[in-house]
This record gives sequence, C-alpha cells and structure tokens, in this order.
Amino acid sequence: MTTSSKPKILFVLTSHGKLGDTGKPTGWYLPEFAHPYHILKLYTSITVASPAGGEAPLDPSSVEMFKEDKTSQDFLKADEKVYKESQVLSTFTGRAYEFDAIFFVGGHGPLFDLTDNPISKALIAEFHTAGKIIAAVCHGSAALLNVKLENGEYLLKDQPVTGFSNDEEDTIGLSSVVPFMLETELEKRSGGMYKKATVLWGEKVAIGHGGKLITGQNPASAGLVGETIKKALGL
Repeated sequence: MTTSSKPKILFVLTSHGKLGDTGKPTGWYLPEFAHPYHILKLYTSITVASPAGGEAPLDPSSVEMFKEDKTSQDFLKADEKVYKESQVLSTFTGRAYEFDAIFFVGGHGPLFDLTDNPISKALIAEFHTAGKIIAAVCHGSAALLNVKLENGEYLLKDQPVTGFSNDEEDTIGLSSVVPFMLETELEKRSGGMYKKATVLWGEKVAIGHGGKLITGQNPASAGLVGETIKKALGL
C-alpha cells in the first residue's frame, strides 16, 4: 500500500461519446461510477482520468434510466466536478507505485477508445507488475482484453473475468452496433473463464489473480465491485 493515510485509486473514464455510426450519444454509465465512488470516497483518495482529459462524456440514457436511483442522482448533484475535470490518462504512465488500485468505469464508450489504447494497456500492465488491484465493471472490462504482461501472456489468460453479457447486449438492441461482443471476447481471452449471473441483469463479480483482478458484469454489479475493491484494500 502507498504511504499516504488513505489508499489511492485511479478511476478511468472513457472519452468516447458517440455510439458507433448511429449518431447517438454514449460515454460512461452513471451508476457504474456513482455506486463504487459512493462506497469508496470516504475511505480512499480517488483520482479520475480519461484518455482526453477534461469532461468525460456521461451517457445521457443512464441518467434517465437511473433517475430514481438516489446514489446516482446525489452523485450528479454533489460530485460532477470529478468527471468534468478528469486528468489526462497519459500523465499517469510510470506512476502505478503511487496508487493501490485502478478501476475502469463501464458504459459503451470504453469499447471504442480503451480496448486498444496503448497508454491504458501499458498502465494496466504496470499496475499488475507492481502488484496493485485492477478492477472494471460492465463494458469497462474491454480495457483489460488486450493487455499483455512482461512474459508475453495476456492479463486475462486463465483468469475468472466478467463484463456485459451477450444476452444483455441483445436485450438492449445494441449487438449490431458495438464493435465486438464483450462476453465473446472475454471468453476467448480468458480461455473459457468468463463468468455471468444466473439471471439476466443479475449481480455478478469475478475475482482473479489472487484477489488483484476484480470485474463486475453490469450496472447491478457496480456496488458489489466497489465493496470488493474496498475489502481487497483491507478497509
């Protein structure tokens, strides 16, 4: 753990705000940031970054979908500064030692700008080498797909992992819009270790690399991801 009084977490948001060729807006998904943030903010020091820095695009559909969710709405009222003034992700290269965990927030945006982002991939590998916690929820798991370690193997090889399921993508009608089906790719990359809830939209968290890899399936899993990160930090 770092020497500061509180563990430090780097939250990573997408900078991508357009949903494929549809012309519709996308970005990061409200409860997948709000719920882990709510759980962790009192116990940790949170820094927020995105590939482009500045205001990271919030998916407006998630605001509407979770308009009755108090945690999400309280976050919008009290904490909008944290996503409107995100730091540039590249400035954290070589600084994994300063943090205890890195967490990738979901939303469809990460499929487009974090899956093959060289800075993001290098940063994740650096966190792994330093023995830090690596976490993601929903489509945020796309950021982990193509990360290779020092030994040339993929981070996800033979590790339990989860992320937005094919059935869930089908249900919201975006399977023909997304650049790839996340469940399919996670299943391939992990060697058949993809995990999902027994019911559609159910809560599911997968843990790999001896507790250092934490992934959640969908919006319903965001709170449990936050709690699992908290526990992994010994809090």
